[in-house]
Amino acid sequence: MIRVVVADDIQILRQGLQAILSKDPEIQVAGLASNGKEAWELCKIQEPDVVLMDMRMPEYDGTWGIEKIKKDFPSIKIVVLTTFDDRETVDAAIQGGADGYILKEMDGEQVARSIKAVYGGIRVFGDRVFEGMRQTMARQDGPSNAAFVTDALEAGITRRERDIMRCVAQGMDNKEIAAKLFLAEGTVRNNISRLLEKLKLKDRTQLAVFTVKNHFDS
Repeated sequence: MIRVVVADDIQILRQGLQAILSKDPEIQVAGLASNGKEAWELCKIQEPDVVLMDMRMPEYDGTWGIEKIKKDFPSIKIVVLTTFDDRETVDAAIQGGADGYILKEMDGEQVARSIKAVYGGIRVFGDRVFEGMRQTMARQDGPSNAAFVTDALEAGITRRERDIMRCVAQGMDNKEIAAKLFLAEGTVRNNISRLLEKLKLKDRTQLAVFTVKNHFDS
């Protein structure tokens, strides 16, 4: 059972998310908070697995909540659920330690799937959020990009690995990648592990960034 704290300053949205998530047999809503500080306090009491965090809330916003929770409870995963996808807000969340960033335009099932993915160790970004990141990275230029490309060529990336890289860059989890490419989940997982080792990357987020920077996503 995945224990979730929901933080949003609008009561009807908190209650609506609670009702939606409670329908999923794998998720239990452990508490509701109206700002980042209340979410942090609930983490001390309820010890949730995941916090679903809005970004703009009065007094103690999502940025405060993310940084404080990650500092005091580093094992707790945080998924941002907000209406804002501007670069400044996204950067603040990611730099604070958020494990996922999705928008409120998602339906309930997608939100639940995002929570499960992040709980399972997969970073999740909504399509518009990721596209914004992709455009920002595409504007960046310099010698570091050339070094990335050289590393990729020397590592000998296979066609299957490139397909998997594209899927990771699109924010897909292992199950979605397996379905799209007609592979077993174990095969996808093993390929990603090999890619991280080949390219000397730490996690899926770095792999997604690498994929976009070196135009393997096209």
